[in-house]
Amino acid sequence: MLHIINKSPLERNSLDACLRIAEPGTILLIEDAVYAATRGTATETRVREALARFKICALLPDLEARAVADRVIDGVTTVDYSGFVDLVAENRSCQSWL
Repeated sequence: MLHIINKSPLERNSLDACLRIAEPGTILLIEDAVYAATRGTATETRVREALARFKICALLPDLEARAVADRVIDGVTTVDYSGFVDLVAENRSCQSWL
C-alpha cells in the first residue's frame, strides 16, 4: 500500500498516525510533509526508525520548493512527478493521511 502524507509533522499528527497504525509499505511525503524527510528536525529519529518497516519517499519538487533538498535523511528516496505516478501504479491501493 502507498501511504501519502501531505501535512507538516509540525502542524498535524498525520505522520505519527501513519507510522503507528499502517502496515508496512511505502510512504510518500509531499507538500509540507517533506519537512519530515530532512535532517535536524524533531521527526528525524522517528523517520530513521521507520525506514526499517517502510520505504519512505519524498517528492523532490516539494523539497526544492522549500529549499531543503540538500538535507534529506539517508535512506529516504527522492522522486519526481514521474516517480510519484510510478508509485501509484505499483501499489494496489493508496491511503491519504489527513
